[in-house]
This record gives sequence, C-alpha cells and structure tokens, in this order.
Amino acid sequence: MIKTYKFSWKGHSLLLGKRTAIMGILNVTPDSFSDGGRFLKCDNAVIHGEKLAEQGADIIDIGGESTRPFSDMVTAEDEIQRVVPVIEKLAKRISVPISIDTRKAGVAECAIEAGASIINDISSLRHDPDMAGVAAKHNVPVVLMHMHGTPKTMQLLPKYDNLIEEIKEFFENTIDYAEKNGISRSKIIVDPGIGFGKTVEHNLLILSRLDEFTCLDVPIMTGPSRKMFIRKILNDNAAENIKPDHDIVKTGTQAAIAAAVLHGAHIVRVHDVADTYSTLKIIDAIKNL
Repeated sequence: MIKTYKFSWKGHSLLLGKRTAIMGILNVTPDSFSDGGRFLKCDNAVIHGEKLAEQGADIIDIGGESTRPFSDMVTAEDEIQRVVPVIEKLAKRISVPISIDTRKAGVAECAIEAGASIINDISSLRHDPDMAGVAAKHNVPVVLMHMHGTPKTMQLLPKYDNLIEEIKEFFENTIDYAEKNGISRSKIIVDPGIGFGKTVEHNLLILSRLDEFTCLDVPIMTGPSRKMFIRKILNDNAAENIKPDHDIVKTGTQAAIAAAVLHGAHIVRVHDVADTYSTLKIIDAIKNL
C-alpha cells in the first residue's frame, strides 16, 4: 500500500504518494554546474519559471547560490539580490508554490516575504542556527537534505561505514532537532542528497535502497538530475567530458528518476520538467497497480 502525505499551507496543498510530484529547478546563479548564467537576468528567470510550471512542475525551486562540488559560498546579500526580484514577479504569475533553495536564514526570510513558501535547505538546518526559527515562524514545509561535509569539501574522498544506516540516523537526529525547534513533522521532507558527498556507487546504492527511508514516516525527495554519477556511467571515452545538458545525460536522468520513484520517492527535483512529466505518467501507473 502506498503511503500518502497531504501538505496544506499558505493557500497551497500537495498530495504526495500515488502521483509523484515534480520540483522544477530554477538556478539564478552564474556558476551552477548545469545551467549557470542562463537565468541570472530576472526576466529570463521568470519566463523559465513560468515555462516549468506550464510543463507540469508542482513546485518551482529557486536558488541564488551554486552548491556544486568545490563551490565557494556567496554572501546572503548576493543571494537575496538574485532571488527576491524573481520570486516577487513569479509568485504573481504562477499558482504552484515556490521553494527557496538556501542554507541561510536571512535569505529564507526575505524569500518567504517575497512569495516563497517552502524552504529547501541542503544543510538540514545545521549551517544557520536561525533557520529552524524561520521555518517554524512561517509554518512552511522544509526539505532536510543529507550532505557529507560542505559543498567545498563534500567530494574529497567521501567514506561511510554503512551508508544507508548513517543517512537514516542523520535524518532521525535532524527531524528530532527540527521538531524540538517548533517545526511540525507534518511539514518535513527528507532528501538523501544524491551527489552531495557521495561516490558513484553511493548514489546507486541510495537509489536502489531508497525505500529503506520510509521508516522515517515523512515524504522522500531525491535529485539525480544531470548529476556527475550519470555522466560518469554514460561516458565511454574517459578522455572527454560529457556536458550536463547533453541528450544522453537527460535520458540517463530519466532512468534514475524511474528507479527513484519505484523505490519510494515522493518528489523528484529536476531540470527537465516536460520529460520528467512523461516519465512519471508511466512509472506512477506501474507503481499504482
């Protein structure tokens, strides 16, 4: 039996379970690994956000800081300048909720005031001690992600004794911390962090054993979209790099998404919403037999 979760908040509702939800990625950055610079201009970003919603995105996730491997942190001021104008305009043009992808409480606060209504924190409330308070104050859903180290260090020989059990224990502790700081469990989503301090084998193991996180009794999100592990698997010529937006990477991403959903993902975070929408039509039909 498929476990369902209903989120209702700030005029939005989202039923997770039988139909997999799509979180569309909108990077308002100059240096994100896949589309850095494409949507740095506000108008371009707003147009793309509208397009993602039209293609079937249930959530638009806007981020103003690249967290690709070895990336440097940007200031809260820079993040705010990048994301707030986009959120203000886009929130007036689309009905689906907007998520702010940030680990800084000040950015989250400004984004929510501008129209965002979900916090997607790759640090799981650990980077900024004020983040839990912002989420609790506004009573918005929060995505808590597992990451080994920081974006700057996470891919420096990541090692685990028992990957799945360590991530599970991490989430148990993080969910407990969130609840003790006023965040309702009914507003929590977990993301095991594909590509964030993980080897190719780690990422594949997470996808194949994603259903083991269902014991946490919260929705599961995963984001394999265009990640390096897909490009490494598909690269038959090690002397050449496959670009993240190459067609074969997009196809490989859909395979990873299908695996994730069949193993328990409730939300998938993706660049290519239209392709994912079609994939999920088929995968959800199989899952719901």
